[in-house]
Amino acid sequence: MIYDVPEELLGTFVPIMVYWVYSVILYVMAGSVLEKYRLHPQKEEDDKNIVPKKEVVKGVLLQQALQAAVASLLYAIIRSKFESAAGGQSSVVVVAVQFVVAMVVLDTWQYFMHRYMHHNKFLYRHIHSYHHRLVVPYGFGALYNHPLECLVMDTIGGVLAFLVSGMSPRAAIFFFSFTALKIVDDHCGLRLPWNLFQLLFSNNSAYHDIHHSLHGSKYNFAQPFFVMWV
Repeated sequence: MIYDVPEELLGTFVPIMVYWVYSVILYVMAGSVLEKYRLHPQKEEDDKNIVPKKEVVKGVLLQQALQAAVASLLYAIIRSKFESAAGGQSSVVVVAVQFVVAMVVLDTWQYFMHRYMHHNKFLYRHIHSYHHRLVVPYGFGALYNHPLECLVMDTIGGVLAFLVSGMSPRAAIFFFSFTALKIVDDHCGLRLPWNLFQLLFSNNSAYHDIHHSLHGSKYNFAQPFFVMWV
């Protein structure tokens, strides 16, 4: 526990809080001090997107509720495993390896699921097209998806990354918070020259913006970390 709050609870809800804090900060700043770094003017966002922000917020909250429910169930099932290992602490090297493994697993799962949802006309029309209602993306719309896509691509991908990497609930707090920051940054609609996500990852906001454009939906399927599969 951290300050008497179960780590499983923190691992479930801290990434959600990180998602909203970071996305709202970027969205507010995009309309003021960071406006010169926008990839698209505000008018394009207003004209091209075909879903109102109220619906985006509702859709994201639904997805996060589903993810929280699955995470709570997963932690309940495997709690005994972590209770028996509660006395041990993983080294920094072990945690770093777990992070890399989790990134590769999540990236691989989501890439192939994402690509298939584009190439299968039925799945694209009825499921993945929800996400592409945001032709000009913004941060808090990063997780705006059809609930089935949320389950298949995001939630199952996260569960696989957690289980295959063997990370602890404590490590999961940091990994999924980092992932939340990354996916928000990829959808923020800003090209920031000093942003470490955009400097260190080829798969960044400018790269993903091409995918959301009307002419780029058949390109740049990579997400959320690498471009190794493209």
